[in-house]
Order: sequence, then C-alpha cells, then structure tokens
Amino acid sequence: MKIAVCVKCVPDTETKIAVAQDKKNIDLNGVRFVTSPYDEFAIEEAIKLKEKNGGETTVFTVGGGKEAVDVLRDSLARGIDSAVHLEDPDFQWLDPLSTAKVLAAAIKDGAYDVVLCGQQGVGGDNSQVPSALAALLDMPQATLIMKLEIEGNKFKAEREIEGAHELIEGTLPAVFSAQKGLNEPRYPSIKGVMAARRKEITTKDAAALGIKGEVGADKLKVKVKEIMMPPQREQGRKLEGDVETQVKTLVDLLRKEAHVL
Repeated sequence: MKIAVCVKCVPDTETKIAVAQDKKNIDLNGVRFVTSPYDEFAIEEAIKLKEKNGGETTVFTVGGGKEAVDVLRDSLARGIDSAVHLEDPDFQWLDPLSTAKVLAAAIKDGAYDVVLCGQQGVGGDNSQVPSALAALLDMPQATLIMKLEIEGNKFKAEREIEGAHELIEGTLPAVFSAQKGLNEPRYPSIKGVMAARRKEITTKDAAALGIKGEVGADKLKVKVKEIMMPPQREQGRKLEGDVETQVKTLVDLLRKEAHVL
C-alpha cells in the first residue's frame, strides 16, 4: 500500500501573533513553526495503515522554507518513510486551490492508494484543500473522518456530522481528511529523531512538477487585502454583594447598558 500524507507548517498555537507592516501577513520574527495539529492525526493514521498492511509512506508539504523542512523531519521522526518538499518562489502564500494544485501535481503519478490530510491547516482554517485535492486527482473522498477501515481496495470511513455520524464506503484510491478523535498521535522517539536527521528530503520546484506559471501571483483566486487583529475585548466587571444583589445588578445592567432585556 502506498500512502501520501499532506502536512502544513503553521505557527505554534501558543505563539503571540502580530500583523506585519504590509498588513498582508503576520510578522514572522520570533514565530515558532510546527506541524499543523490536525495533520498529526493524518500522519498517525498513515503509520497505522502501513503497520497493518505494509507498504510505504511519503509526506509532502508546500513552501515554507527551513521551517517546512523541520516539519518534514518531524514526520520522519514519527515513522513516515520519506519526505518531499515542494518549494518554489511561486509557492509562497498560496490560496487553498493553488495549494491543492501543487500537491496534486506531486501526487498524481505516484500510484498512491491513500492520500491523507488534516481537516484544516491551523491559522487559515479554510478546510478546502482536501476536497480540492480529491477533485484534481479524480479520487473519491471522505472528509472529517473519525474512523477508517481498509480491506483490500475497499474502505469504510465514519465521519461526524451535525447531530449524527455518517458512514461512507468506497474504493481506493481515495483522499481522506482527519479530525481529532481518529487516533492518538505518537510522539517522535529519540531514535526516530536521530534517524530523521540522516534522511534525505527530496525537493521539487514548479518546473519539476510541470506547473511553472500555473500557480501563484496573478493565478491566485483568493487574495488577501488586509489582515487585522480583532478589537480588544472590554474588561469584565465583577459584581459585588450577595447572590440576590448580584442578580438584581446583572438584570439592571442587561436592561440599561446591554439593552437585551
């Protein structure tokens, strides 16, 4: 079984974010980058599938420079077999469709049985790349999965929908996006980290993928006009007195200041 995993390099969720001077991006100074948390479930599922069925696993990421290489090595340290860095000046700050086009170009001729992604990249939170990738690869898809079973070339995937669970059955090859609850991601071992440092990471640019001039720049369907921080929240107010007094004060505030009563 050949398995492709798509991961994204994102700012650590604990990083303090500031807007860059051009107001088109975040200020990258001092920002620590990590594997997007949802992608960790995709990585773990790929390793579990290989452990059960044999085969090989490959991780892909688009753009990102040195930080992306660190994320790829993290995937290798967890147990992924090989890594491909899709790096080109045209690949910087792509919209979801362009990202999917780059990934599709890298994956399409690899004869992969399973393509795994996280449900969304933390930060952009578009949740569009997996579905666009499936369409470009002309593969069936099951998104937001919480359970995956594969027997031969058949799959059963369980996904959570509002108020219920949905069961999807289909035939490989297929694209899946993982969400929290699918599995429990393993941490890299010391042995894995050391082995990952020695592994070579393949780099492919737009020309190697046959898409030079097809993504980025004026080809973007979505362009960022401005990024701004949310307005500061007003400081809360502590109500004094006993419970009865607090309730009366709260009702009075809701009526006179919030105008919701």
